[in-house]
Amino acid sequence: MFVQINDLHFSYKGAQAETIKGFSISITKGEIVSLLGDSGSGKSTILRLIAGLEMPNQGIVVVNDCVCCDDCQFMPPEQRGVGMVFQDYALFPHMTVEKNIRFGLHKLSRKERNERVEEMLTLVNLSEFRHRYPYELSGGQQQRVALARALAPKPSLLILDEPFSNLDTSLQHRIRDDLRRLLKQTGTTTIFVTHDEEDAEALADRIVYLGEGKIKKQVMTENNKTFNPQIPCFV
Repeated sequence: MFVQINDLHFSYKGAQAETIKGFSISITKGEIVSLLGDSGSGKSTILRLIAGLEMPNQGIVVVNDCVCCDDCQFMPPEQRGVGMVFQDYALFPHMTVEKNIRFGLHKLSRKERNERVEEMLTLVNLSEFRHRYPYELSGGQQQRVALARALAPKPSLLILDEPFSNLDTSLQHRIRDDLRRLLKQTGTTTIFVTHDEEDAEALADRIVYLGEGKIKKQVMTENNKTFNPQIPCFV
């Protein structure tokens, strides 16, 4: 499996009860998985544990054959190859669209950075907005910039926290269809959290229902009928 999480436990400092209680999941390369649950179900905490923003009490996280954490080691976030898109997008307000996307590419040569930025701008259809600042963009455009910035370093895994919560209802349907198409086009393995079952059904190949820090059930969506990990996702 491309992502393997085994027996993950976590409790916040001073808490009497565990927030995450033995969470385990296996994810295939290119699969889009939704963690669906109400506030307090532990879904966002799981994302933070996968990203390395929190340290589990116990458990194993493996991404693309790389052991991110187990009982003996803990890999910092910047070494995990995990791209993140936060609920508020966390764009740099003083940087243009182009510079936001370029931000995480410092390890590449100038030529490679330029090529990758152009590729991302084309992918999210924002080439003509490259010199604009975040405040000059719509909510949907800001989300695409955040997604392009997260995808630019070619992460092994992409995680998204409530990706549609800041969008107007009128935009949500179109944006989530565009997002699914883009993720499949790039073959990006993705985990996203949401409290909205309609969003989960529209975007995910599989929905994992969470409650009280544990998996309640898992369901394959209609999208899964068209998902085949053996077929290249690039077009």
